[in-house]
Amino acid sequence: MRALLDTHTLLWLVDSPDKLPAAVTAICEDENNALFISIASFWELSIKMSLGKIELEDNALARLQTWCDENTVQLLHIQVSHCQQVQTLPFHHRDPFDRLLIAQAMCEKLILLSADGHFTDYAVDVIWKH
Repeated sequence: MRALLDTHTLLWLVDSPDKLPAAVTAICEDENNALFISIASFWELSIKMSLGKIELEDNALARLQTWCDENTVQLLHIQVSHCQQVQTLPFHHRDPFDRLLIAQAMCEKLILLSADGHFTDYAVDVIWKH
């Protein structure tokens, strides 16, 4: 399985794994699965930290990147094709970071691991939605 972690999924996986459903934890721990995190998630965290919407330590982004490197979570860069896909998405959800994750999952044929129920409004596979 090839799976894209939503931003909160990465945070919980690293800092609060008890918040994740057992099925998601099993997917993340299975070495046969390829896990990805979008650079957009790091961008989202940096913006939310600077706006005071989320409180993380100053070195949080570097710590998360190190954790990803040590746990073979691959960094998914933003491509023009991802941006073109965003342009075609209906506006069921207006969060620009989520829309980019949806587009990346579509383009790269990834399953999204997220508790965000808005993702199911799109033609993308999602595991663990509320």
